[in-house]
Amino acid sequence: MSSPTVNKIPAHVPPLDEVVKVLNDGLKKNFTNISVSVVDCPDLTQKPFTLAAPGLCGNARLADVGGPGFLLPLPQKDKKFTYRQIAESVGLPGAFMIGAGAGPCHIVGVNSELMKNVKMDGKGGVTKINSHIAKVNPKDGGCVLETIDKPEFSLMGNFLCSDGQPGKVIEVKASNRTGEENFMSSMRIYIFSQNCLFPMGSLLLLLYTNIYYLLQPDFSDKPLDSQEKVNNWLKFYEMDAILVCVGELVSHDPGYDLRVEHFHCFSDHGQGGHYHFDVTPKDVEYRGYFVLAESIYRIDQPVQTTQLGR
Repeated sequence: MSSPTVNKIPAHVPPLDEVVKVLNDGLKKNFTNISVSVVDCPDLTQKPFTLAAPGLCGNARLADVGGPGFLLPLPQKDKKFTYRQIAESVGLPGAFMIGAGAGPCHIVGVNSELMKNVKMDGKGGVTKINSHIAKVNPKDGGCVLETIDKPEFSLMGNFLCSDGQPGKVIEVKASNRTGEENFMSSMRIYIFSQNCLFPMGSLLLLLYTNIYYLLQPDFSDKPLDSQEKVNNWLKFYEMDAILVCVGELVSHDPGYDLRVEHFHCFSDHGQGGHYHFDVTPKDVEYRGYFVLAESIYRIDQPVQTTQLGR
């Protein structure tokens, strides 16, 4: 695999207390019950999180790899990446990495959603991997959630990379959604209001509610060159709580074709995929843990971009 292009984009990292105030004030417009505070990160190796490192802290940065331009209108299946490539590209060879991406189609055999969860050893190998993929069952059209121990992925990915250490994080609790925006979009709207590049990597726990999520079925052999064609290709489902979601938020794209919001979910009850929206807003309860990223690494930016499928 050749080395991908890398652009480092510095970001704004304000004091955590300032972020707490912005989110407390803003999220009240979309949820009845809001609590935003700075807390010690819980031990993320424990249930229900089951992540590969205990915390989110230490040299936090985001990796935005590839993108929808490699998937649509037709997939570029030669776009393959290793976890080692990404860790080295962001300057953290021993990185803890979590987030949303596309599964390794050359290994899985079909298109799939990736929930990346890995701790690298700093020497090109892996200390611990507990990643998942979700794919469409070709027999009945249902969801298949599997663990995967292969340190590779395809096409695209949006990952929080850090040392995986305990430390101070922003905890956001929200329930009873009254506005039109989902939880992630609400967060992004209010950090965007600060008029600076503001990336956050996070872990999100959905405690109560069903959510609307999507899976990409196997690749289409016909060009998906309109939103209608993309929607007809995608498979939409309802998924039950409790869910663990991994992903990232970015206030805006300063011209690097960034994915500004991308979260994938997994669970203990065999469901997983791309988070889209909650189904029962009055009953919904979110709990999220966020760290501020000091920079974004744009890796292998597609030459041709698309807004389809985002």
